[in-house]
Amino acid sequence: MRAPIGSFDHAIPAPDCLDGLTAPVAAAVRAWNGSVPAEQILYVDTDPHWADTAVFVEHYGQDLLERSANCVVVAGKRGSGTTLAACVVLSTTRADVNGVVRRRLGARKASFAPMDTATGESGMEYGGITPIGLPADWPVLVDAAVVDLPYVLVGSGRRRGKLLVPGKAFAELPGAVVLEGLGVA
Repeated sequence: MRAPIGSFDHAIPAPDCLDGLTAPVAAAVRAWNGSVPAEQILYVDTDPHWADTAVFVEHYGQDLLERSANCVVVAGKRGSGTTLAACVVLSTTRADVNGVVRRRLGARKASFAPMDTATGESGMEYGGITPIGLPADWPVLVDAAVVDLPYVLVGSGRRRGKLLVPGKAFAELPGAVVLEGLGVA
């Protein structure tokens, strides 16, 4: 099937390629029960050397710059406790970690989680973390602009490959909270 965005020649429904996904992502696709059918979540194979957004859009289509989202893991700290959360924002913005995220998590301090924490706790590769398949107890903070798009390109759990996800599906993820102003220019 042809991909709905980008210049990918071939897109595969995620339920048809579970072996190519990390264990937590595959499990989430298997258990998917949102209003968007799992078959509308598509996988596209991509070169892992081109995983970073700027290089990626050069190779797979400039239109993806406005239709891509980054998923970053943050750590909110209050006293001796730490809360891990994910932030999903358009790739043309950055997550407002010290404002919106810190307040939403009720944290005294919020920052990007260290790489080994983000990968170890998510079970995903750095540069490919996706909100699909994250630990169920994590808040998943989603910028409203992501939900408004018909399709969004996001990581697949690995640096190789991406997922094309209907925007409204992000609002239905476990722990999802849609927030205005999460992504800032």
